[in-house]
Formats: sequence, structure tokens, C-alpha cells
Amino acid sequence: MTTAAQAAEPTRYRRLGPVWRGVVLALTAASILVAINQLFNLGLTKPLIGKVLVYNRYLYLLAGLMIAMIFLVLPAWRRAPRDRVPLYDAALFAVTLLLTVYYVYFAEAILDEAWEYNAPDHGLYISVVMWALVLEAGRRAGGIAVFVVVAVISLYPTYADSMPEVISGVGQSFLETAGFHMFSEESLLGIPMRAFGLLVFGFLLFGVALIYTGAGRFFIDFAFALLGHVRGGPAKVAIFASGLFGSLSGGPVTNVLTTGSLTIPAMRRIGVRAETAGAIEACASTGGVMMPPIMGATAFVMADFLDIRYVDVALAAVIPSLLYYFGLFMQIDAYAAGRGLVGLPRAELRSAWSVLKGGWYYVAVFALLIWMLVVLKREAHAPFYATLLLLIINQFDPRHRMNWSGFKQFVLAAGGLMAELAGILAAVGLIVGALQATGMTGTLTNDLVYLAGGHPLVLLVMGALTSFILGIGMTVTAAYIFLAIILAPALIKLGLDPLSVHMFLLYWGMLSFITPPVALAAFAAASVAKCGPMRCGFEAMRIGAIIYFIPFFFVLNPALLGQAGAGEILIVLISALAGITLLAAALQGHLIALGTLGAGVPGLLARLLLAAAGLTLAAPGGAMIGLSHTELAFAAAAFAAPALVLARVARRGAVDPTRAA
Repeated sequence: MTTAAQAAEPTRYRRLGPVWRGVVLALTAASILVAINQLFNLGLTKPLIGKVLVYNRYLYLLAGLMIAMIFLVLPAWRRAPRDRVPLYDAALFAVTLLLTVYYVYFAEAILDEAWEYNAPDHGLYISVVMWALVLEAGRRAGGIAVFVVVAVISLYPTYADSMPEVISGVGQSFLETAGFHMFSEESLLGIPMRAFGLLVFGFLLFGVALIYTGAGRFFIDFAFALLGHVRGGPAKVAIFASGLFGSLSGGPVTNVLTTGSLTIPAMRRIGVRAETAGAIEACASTGGVMMPPIMGATAFVMADFLDIRYVDVALAAVIPSLLYYFGLFMQIDAYAAGRGLVGLPRAELRSAWSVLKGGWYYVAVFALLIWMLVVLKREAHAPFYATLLLLIINQFDPRHRMNWSGFKQFVLAAGGLMAELAGILAAVGLIVGALQATGMTGTLTNDLVYLAGGHPLVLLVMGALTSFILGIGMTVTAAYIFLAIILAPALIKLGLDPLSVHMFLLYWGMLSFITPPVALAAFAAASVAKCGPMRCGFEAMRIGAIIYFIPFFFVLNPALLGQAGAGEILIVLISALAGITLLAAALQGHLIALGTLGAGVPGLLARLLLAAAGLTLAAPGGAMIGLSHTELAFAAAAFAAPALVLARVARRGAVDPTRAA
């Protein structure tokens, strides 16, 4: 196994013995074959079982295999055995497989006879057991917060008719609710699991293959070759490497542990404080969730919600993700300039050409993936072809060649990651089902519009706070799905662009990765940087400050998502880049071509005015704000002019340590 793979391997997984490891390997291999058979329409199952995998049969089989694996790879609680599978987990595993056989066998009858409303008694009782298994799988994969939220809301149909009128809905009995959850296409087999089975599965496999074939090290080496020698080089390397690798892996914590193990020590070496080094890596890794071509799993679910192609979501995310990384880059450059931080000696760094020669096939695989996504529009097939090409070419690279042992580790890691995500999505699907069963979706939409007084900005602020709070206790995907059902229709009803609304909810849910009190990416980076987790989290908030504003920018003017003419897109992009430059200067106290903004009261006022100028300039003009681009530009100039004067006053008589830089 490669070093990157070791760094990325989740420590909360069980260390399985040979027998159970073989079981997980077999189930993962079976899941991959089932997905390939379904997505490529190979029809391999008909000779074996005399049946083709109709839509719900495929999802039942995939969900059942994934949930069963959760009971093997994830312990029930923190102090549960990690070196063996307890008897109760073996029993849960066996029961899940037996119930999966039941659902797969009756799949056609479930469709033809509408079992979600008219299931036989045995189906209802079996569904109660499966409901409990899905909840437990969601708890292990997503945490206690996911379990509590899903349990309470999935039971909602049983008490909906007893709630106050404003949140009351159509009531059902407990058994009827269990049947609806397990048999309908709106709950267990709803949008989350459908996105997993049709899109997410293949991209997860590709992301794990990249880690186990040495792609992480390639991106890091390439970033060091390009930027390691410049001012604040290792910090800029973190942005470049984590952005590239994160765009393919889609996992902030894994990204931190993979790239941060090299970039954080390098940043410390040139004089970056421990908490700042960790914060930079955390922010850079978190950005990978929204960086095309492979964003986090939430983007695939979003495409299903909006009924659009995934590539349309990825293209819409290009400008916001570039703005985010540009903001990080400008802040780090200002930070390095203000402290006189230099890069690494060129003699210690490989040339970019030598790095490319050693890892060219990663670029080739990347190009194949983009070509299939954008040109051929084969989103479901693209990651499988890319994974196959990657594994084949890998065998010709003696440095990273995967042997049989490494291949088994790759399959095990893929199985664990897929099972973990499937457990979360299956559980969260019950939320969708409960709201659909009670007819609450439309009611909540109208209530939220009423509470906001019909003002989109008020509802946006409510949505941002709710997304952030849910993101603290739940996964980004779970928080997004919940709000996509409840809040997104209300925002769209007020006239906002649907894609902008859903992207807004994704961004704000993602902020929990770098914002205390949870800040998982920042805490992971703190463990590498050997600093206080909370200090690293608050520093990450400051370093990644621009991400708190970008969602408001593109929801107010969808041109920042590419939803406008070329001229409008160019105008808002240029003004956003200029505004972010000023905002970064205000946050770090250093402006390009001017130097430090000075200290004392004049320096503080200069930074505040410059921040106001940056935000005003970056904000897109339009009907939502009530000001045109030109008016916002004049307002920004009105803030910036006195800021520059105050900066000169603050610097007068003081020595500028960066004048020579």
C-alpha cells in the first residue's frame, strides 16, 4: 500500500481477520459487478437467476449489500471490539442479507402490486425490521445526530395528524409507515439511494483508485515543483495540491490527512505558525468538495433533485470554486509578504517536467474522465472507464505498481467507503419518504415564505444559519437533503434560480468542516500540525472567510454559476476577483503594490474600509440588490479611496518590512 493510502485509511474501521476480510472483499466485488451489470445493461443476471435486475431490484440488492457490510466494518460504538466481529454484529449482518434476498425476490411484485400502499402482512413486519437496520446503519455511518433526526422524522407519519395545524399532515399507522418507507420509490429507494446507485458508486471507486495508485503523491510533487520556490511556497502548494486532489477524492478529512502530511511540515519549516499551517490545509482540502470534475457525493444528489445532468452541476461550480481558491491564494500571498516568508530552495525541488514524466498517466486518465463527462455525456459510465484505465496503466509504473495485496487493500477501502456513504444516504432517504407520505413538503414551503415576509434575503439568511447548524451535527449530504426538501422550494417560490438555491445550501452545509465547534477538517489538520484544534478552527474561519460570502454572491446573481450571457459573466467575474483581492488584503493587512496597511487606529480603519470596498465590489449587481454593477463599483471606490489614504498615514514614519519583497 502506498503512503498516501495509509494516510487516508479511516482509523475507525475494524481490522478484520482473514475470514471476515474475505467476506467484505467478496461483497464489494459483487457490488461492483452488480453496478457494472446494471449501468452498462449487460444482462448478466438473467442466466444466473432467470431474472433481469429491474430498477428497484438493483437498488434493493445494492443497498442490502452495503448496509450488511456496515455491520462488519464499523463498530457499534467507540469502545466496541475493533479486531474481531462480535456475535451481535454477525447476526445483524446475516439478518440484513436475508431481508435483502426477500426484497430482491419480491421486487417485481412490489412494483406491480403497489406494496407501498397495499403490502401483505409479512411484508409489513419484515419492513419494520429493515427500518430498524437502516436506522442503526445510519447511526454507525453518520453519527448519533443523523440517527436522532432520521428516527424522529421517519416516524412523523405516525403522529403527523396530532401535531399543531401549521405542521400537521396525513397520518398513518406504524406498520403502514414501515411499508411506505421500504416499498415506495420515495423513501429508502428515493433520491439519495438512486443517486448512489446510478452515479456516486462509480466515482467513489475512481476516487479510491486514485489514492491507491499514487495520485496523491503525484499532485503534491507537481504542486511543489510549480510553487514550492515562490514566496510562501509550501502554503501555496497546499492550495494547489489539495485543490487538485480534493477535486478527485471529494473528501475533506481524507484530503487533509493525505496532502497535509507533507504540506503542513513544509509550511512549518518556512516559518508559518502551526495553527495557520493547519488552517490553510483545512481550507484548501474543504474546497475540494465543490471543485469539479468530481465534487462530493452531495453534488450527485443535487443533480437528481434538480433533474439535470451532473456535468451541469459541475460546470456551475467552476467559477465559485475558482473564486474560493483565488481568495485563499491572495490571503496566503499577503500573509507571506507581511511576514517576509520565502519559498523552499530550488535545489531541493524536482522540476515540473520530471514530475509530469513520472505521472503523466494521471493527467491522461483525468482527460479521459473530462472527455466522457462533457463531450460524450456518459456520466454513469465515465468513472468505470477511468478506473479501469488507471489500474491498467498503473501496472506499467514500477514505483506505484499495485500488487495482489495492494489490490485487496484497494477493494477493502472501496467497500468500506461505499458502505459508509450508502448507510448515510439510505437513512436520510427516510426523511424524504416521511415528508412525502404526510404531504408536508408544500405546507412547509408556504409557511417559510410567510415567516420570511416574502423577502428572499431574509429567507436566505435563515437558510444559511439552518444549513450551518445542521452541518455541525450531520454530514453535508444529510443536511443538504433535508434542506433541499424543506427550504429550497420556498426560496425558488420567491423567484430565485433553482440551481443557485441548491448550490447555496451545499456551500453553507459544507462550512461546518472549517467552522468551530465541530470543524472536522480543521481538527484533522490540527492533529497533523500538532496545535490546538479550536485555535486551528478559528484560524481556518479567518483564512477561508471568503467562502462565507460567495454563496450569497451567486444566489443573488446566477451569472457567477454561468447562468447568463458571456458579457455578464465576464463583468461579475472580474469585479469578484478585484473585490476578493481587496478583501484578502484587509484580512491580512497587506495589499499588492502598496505593502502593509499599517498599524494603530488608522491601519485598522484602513482595513475595515478596504473590506467594505472588497465586499461591495465582489457583490454582483442586479435586481436582487437593487444596484447596478456601475453603482457598486463607484461605492467600492468610495470605500477604497479613504482606505488608501489612511494606510499611507498609518505607514508614515514606520518601516515597511515588505518593501523589498
